[in-house]
Parts: sequence; C-alpha cells; structure tokens
Amino acid sequence: MAKRVTIKEIAQEARVSFQIVSKVLKNEGRVTDETRQRILNTADRLGYVPNRIARSLVHQRTRMLGFLASNLTDYVLTQFLVGAEQETRRQGYSFIVVALGDPAGNVASDLKLLLEQQADGILLAAPQLERNPEVPRILAGRVPVVSIHRVEGDFASMVGSSQIMIGEQATRHLLDLGYRKIGMITGTMARQATHGRSRGYCQALQQFNLPYDEKLAEEGDWYAESGYRAALRLLDREPGLDAIFAQSDLMAIGALHALADRKRRVPEDCAVIGVDDIPTSVHTIPPLSTVHIPILETGQVAVRHLLETIEKDGPREVKRILLPTWVVCRQSTSGAIGYTLNTEGSYARSADQD
Repeated sequence: MAKRVTIKEIAQEARVSFQIVSKVLKNEGRVTDETRQRILNTADRLGYVPNRIARSLVHQRTRMLGFLASNLTDYVLTQFLVGAEQETRRQGYSFIVVALGDPAGNVASDLKLLLEQQADGILLAAPQLERNPEVPRILAGRVPVVSIHRVEGDFASMVGSSQIMIGEQATRHLLDLGYRKIGMITGTMARQATHGRSRGYCQALQQFNLPYDEKLAEEGDWYAESGYRAALRLLDREPGLDAIFAQSDLMAIGALHALADRKRRVPEDCAVIGVDDIPTSVHTIPPLSTVHIPILETGQVAVRHLLETIEKDGPREVKRILLPTWVVCRQSTSGAIGYTLNTEGSYARSADQD
C-alpha cells in the first residue's frame, strides 16, 4: 500500500512552512501567486490526496452529499443526477448515490443509510416519496434536504419547474396554432406532476373558452407503450381529434406510432406535443415538438441551494425554486422548421436554438 503524502513533505519539498501549505490547500489566507502555484505543483507531483476524514473531524462536516434516486435507467432522472454530480464536484464535495430499493414499500432503510454515511445534506430525486410519511419522520430536523418533487411536511426545499406552466405552455401552443379538439395523455395519477400538467391543460382551454371534456383524457404511465395504447383509445372514441398533448416525450413517441398505424398524418391530421425534450425527440418522424425542462440545470441549482443551506448559520430557510420551461417547436405541431411560439406567460425557443 502506497504511503500517504503529508503536508509536511510538501512543505519541505516546496521550501515553505507547513502552515502556509495548509492555507493554500484549504484556499485560505494570503499567499503570493508564485508561492501558491509552487505549492500546488509540488502537491500534484508528489501525488497528495486530501484526508477528508481528518478534515471532517476539524470542521464537523464530511463534505459529502447523499443522493436518493428512484429509477437510474430513466433519462430525465439521470440527467438531473449528472447536473447534481457536476456541481457537487465543482464545489469540492463528494457524494453517495442510493437507489430506492423498494419504491412501493418501506423506504426507511434507504433514508437511514444516507444518514449513517454522515452526509452533510441530502438530495431527493424520487417521485415515489411525494406522499410517503417516512420521509419527514426520518429526515426532518436532521440534515438539510432538497427535493425535486414535493414531499410531506415543510422541512425540505424544492427545486424544479412549474408543472402547471408546463401543461399550459404545451396546450396553449396547440391552441395558438388553431387546434381545438385536443386530447391529453397523462402520466400516472399518483404523481403530482400529472395533476399539475393536467391543471395547466384545463387553464389553457379556459383561456380560449373551451370546456374540459373528460372523454379527451387518457391515463398513461410515462412510457411509450402506454402512449401508444392511450392514443388508440382516444382516436377510437374521438375520430375528430386534431391534436394530442402527451405529458412526456416517451408517451408522445408512442402516440406518433399510433397515428402512423391509423394512417393519420402529423401534423396535418393530428398534431402531437410532448414534455421533457429528450434527445430522441428531434429524431422522430416527424420531429417532435415538446416542452423543454432544464433538467441538468435543475440538478446544479439544487446542489447549490443545498450547499448554501449547509453553510448557513441559524435557522434553515425552506425555499421553492422554479426554473423556467419553454416550448421547442418542431414539425409535429407546426409543419414549419424553426417555427417559434410567442405567447404571453410562456417561454419559447425555436428548434434551431436547441
């Protein structure tokens, strides 16, 4: 086993006191640029690795964050974690990721595992925890917590985007283009995002004096197969359907498949818009219009807010931080490449700005 390089060895090699080396490595105190660079170069050449355990004993912190995630195969979730991981490393922290073992059951063991790792703060990225009473019971008052979904209690900050605005932007885009018989494929009704996006759909209809028709709504499960089946049910029930708002891109891709099977042209016979702006959406036939959600940036902002809470003295401030979303217009709704939607209360971006 290789011997760990010490601060004293760096000081001897760089011909300075170990106190100065300590300040430079902690990025503290005033040292000339020449001396600082010499110390950093020496530390790098000798292979110095900071002793986080020793540092945590001094500062009463581990400089480690805990991430609790649900489905690590989900593109949207993994993009969030990538953003969170990038910001965590940039801030000089390490992290541990715990995948939710049994989303439908007791999550106490997963939450306690993060606490046992002495994480300075915890980031929740698991929609299954939205109404789980174990979350506040185990985490409230223990460490700072940030979630990308609403959780029970008032102990955790939330960083995300307005689900109501997402639903309103997607539906308003279709309405502004002249579509009036708009079907909606929702996510699972157990999710708060589903209810928020559905409410936005209803609000957009109200702006155009159109009533909500329950026959134009079908439940899906966020994935393509459910979007395909839901779209077929909508088309069977309402042959005059001229547009579909699917609450995820994957369900929208399934809807495109269903329309192709029914020989319905997109967008001439029926337009389709999704949500998320996943990379695949630009490669569908035709390219899919969608609502862009800044997932990677959400992870970065969530970590920054979590670290601000950790570093702050006094009572912890619980915040709700919402990042803007916008419509990305492609051929599945407009038929015109680069078409840009501009409506009051909406963010918009043309396809060539992706």
